[in-house]
Parts: sequence; structure tokens; C-alpha cells
Amino acid sequence: MREPENHCAAERETAERGSSALPAAGGPPRTKRVLLHFPARDAESAAMMRGIAHFLQTRGGWTVHLDEGRRTGPELRWQLAHGWCGVISRDTSPALIEGCAAFQLPLVALDDAPPPAGVSKILNDNDGIGAMGGEFFLDRGFRHFAFVGDAASGWACEREQGFVEAVRLGGHHAAVFRDEAAAAGGLGGGAPSAGALAAWLRQLPKPAGVMACDDWRAMQILAAAHVAALQIPEELSVLGAGNDEVRCELAVPTLSSVAPGAFQAGYQAAEHLAQRLAGAVGGACDLRIEPVQVVGRRSTDALAIPDRAVATAVRYIGEHACRGLTVGEVLPQAAVSRAQLEKKFRQYLGRSPQAEIRRVQVARIRQLLTETDLPLKRIAELTGFDYMEYLCVVFRRLTGETPGAFRRRQQPAGRAAPNQRGASAG
Repeated sequence: MREPENHCAAERETAERGSSALPAAGGPPRTKRVLLHFPARDAESAAMMRGIAHFLQTRGGWTVHLDEGRRTGPELRWQLAHGWCGVISRDTSPALIEGCAAFQLPLVALDDAPPPAGVSKILNDNDGIGAMGGEFFLDRGFRHFAFVGDAASGWACEREQGFVEAVRLGGHHAAVFRDEAAAAGGLGGGAPSAGALAAWLRQLPKPAGVMACDDWRAMQILAAAHVAALQIPEELSVLGAGNDEVRCELAVPTLSSVAPGAFQAGYQAAEHLAQRLAGAVGGACDLRIEPVQVVGRRSTDALAIPDRAVATAVRYIGEHACRGLTVGEVLPQAAVSRAQLEKKFRQYLGRSPQAEIRRVQVARIRQLLTETDLPLKRIAELTGFDYMEYLCVVFRRLTGETPGAFRRRQQPAGRAAPNQRGASAG
């Protein structure tokens, strides 16, 4: 049976030769049809689809079909034969790759499978997710660190490596849990043994900052801690990854988590596919999307700082830094002299009280630059800076890049964050 002609492939070839890809005079412009293959409806997939949807709302020019079924090879080939111009997939199987190649369809993959030649890959920066978790615990004064992962999954190993390296650069060592019984039984990706995990958590020095490779395993840590009669967050401060809001809010206590850039990944996937369809880029890409932030909840609501004055000051700074806080205003809360506070901060945190104020401000600036299109003048007002120019100086000194350069890396041009109605970026 003859396979149908792919008019999008013909248009791409015309565009790449430098000629017009428009239909003949008098004919209506063809709307590009894109297939979204998303069999899983997890929170991260939903955020990616919101990013794709936002691209469609702001840039237009496509119609899409959302395929949520798991297809056999013949089913996929039959589906791909129906006049699509491109595919964005969250479940990129060999059958899908072969089918897209047969019909000359550009494919953008958003899963963690190894990228085959010719397939565009847009993935989480898993190393960065782990590093963000390690830095979060370091900033909160922890001296003992641990990671619970999945040795059978490449993405989980990357998160483990990022966490361990961040802790090492902070001058400490991270313990890593590996369930030998599960590994021996071929249970990669399954739940760790509750008894083994509880025994391992019990022998950790306390207080400890414990990160899991994802929210599901973080829930297993909370359950094992209950079995081991350990207090969360006083003895173990627990951090997940993925920020599945429903799962995190249902946890007891509620679960803190590293939020990946899933919305950004979806938008970038749509933008890259649009560029390929227009002939603006010559081939596949391989991009990594940085995590957004740690979303704090009850499971990490503790500071591992034995000095009461420093712990009180750090908590106060975290709550008030973005209203233009000064070190002088912190002193009455800590009930010590400035010289004593400076000495204690350097002893326990390795930085000054003023540096802690700036760290909190810059973290909030990064969040606003990523999640909103607010102009810099408004961001300065929201983070405690009287002048936008001084915000730029501080941000560049502490991050090595300007606010504008950071925003361009995090947000494609013209993008407004979901659920935000800020003014255009300044």
C-alpha cells in the first residue's frame, strides 16, 4: 500500500532551499498539524503540555491532536500516516522513532531515554536538580547529607551525582542509599525495601538533609522514617524532586520538592519544532532545562544550626530580606552584637549576615525572572531594592550574568509565565 504524501516534508525542503513555502497563489495557507504523544498524565507531563499550549496561544499556526494511548508499532504507523507535520513525544519508543523517520516527520522527545540520532531531545538538567537540592541543605546549615536514588535509572543517577558533588564542593560527604536486595532481584525503579530504608535512616547522623531522586521515593522516605520513629523535619529534613503538587500536599508532613523546568521544556519543544518546520534550524537539538526552584513545605521546615542566635537571624532574614532588610534590623531578633553575629554567621554558614540577605534577594529575583514577565523596576520593588540599576549590579556580581541574560535563558522571547499577567519585561 502506498504511503500518503507528506506535504509538510515538501514544504520544509522548499524552505531549506530558500524558496517560499507558501501554497500556490489563490490557495489557502495550510495549517500545520502536530501530534502530541503523551501516554502518561503525571504532573510533569501536564506542565509540559501547558508550555506547549502557551506557545500555541502566543504564536499560533498549528492544530494539535493529543494522543494519550500506548500504541503498538502497527498502531503508531497507522496514526503517523494521517498527514502530520511533526511530533512531540513524552514516550519515545523505537517504533515511534522508526515511524517518524519513514514519514519524514521531525520528532522532539521530552523523555529521559537516550537520544537517538536525528531526534531532538529536550530534557531536565538532572545534574542541576541534584545540585540544587544539595545547595539547599548547605544553605540551611546542614552538616550531614544523604541521597536515596535508583541505580537502575540514568536520570536518577544524574541527580545523585549532582547532589553528591554539590555537597562535596561544600566540604562535606553525602551518604547514598542503594537497596541491594531490590537490585539483586531486578527491581530497578521499584520501591526500596521499607525495612532496609528505615534501618539506614536510623543510623544516619542527625540532623540530616535527605534528598530523594523524585517525589515518589521521597514519600517512601517519609513512610520509612515513621517506621524508624524519626521526627520530620527535626531529625531528618526530606526533599523530593519533580514538585508533583498533589502528591506533595497529600504527604504527611507536606513534602518540599525541587521544581523542574517542565513548563519551559514544553514551550522550548514547541518552539524548536516550529523552527524545524520553517527550515530555520537544520536538524535535531539536545537541550537541558535548568530546575526552577526548591518549593519549600513542612518536610524541610527546620534549620540545622545549633546556635540559636544564628538560626533565629537566618529565619528572620528569609522572611523579611525582600522588603529591604538591613543587618541592623536583624540584630534585635538575634539578641547579640553585630560583631558576635558576624563571627557566628561565618562560623556556621561561611558567609556574613549581609551576604545571606543578598542570597535570599537574588533567589527571589531569579524566581520572578523565570516565572513572570514583570519589568525589572517592579522586580526591584518586590525584592527590596530602591533602584533597578543597583539590582542589576548585585545580580551580576553574585550570578555572573545580567538579569536580562538570565531571563532569556529561562524564557523564550515573548513568553508569559502561566497564571501571571505581568507587564512586559524591562
